[in-house]
Amino acid sequence: MKLEVSERIRLLGILPEKGNLLTLKIISDLRKDLSFSEKEHKDMELTVTQDRITWADNSKKKEVKFGDQAKEIIVKTLKEMDEKEELTLPDIDLWEKFVGEK
Repeated sequence: MKLEVSERIRLLGILPEKGNLLTLKIISDLRKDLSFSEKEHKDMELTVTQDRITWADNSKKKEVKFGDQAKEIIVKTLKEMDEKEELTLPDIDLWEKFVGEK
């Protein structure tokens, strides 16, 4: 699945930090896949400050492969956020990609 920079950042922010050993292993691998390499930092002029992340408009989408378990973790997280009314506008694109229409 091709993801925009903003989608990768948002996914990194919502992935659970707790779970069983299997879940945490999958999340750890997923964090590595979603993270940004040094080359990406340089190419897209990625800047991280205390409360903000910015990047150049020339940023490219990254192909990230999601296994069934990883997708299940993301869907579960998004649905829990929806039930708690914690979804934000940037989460809409993620919802549509992983959960589908509501």
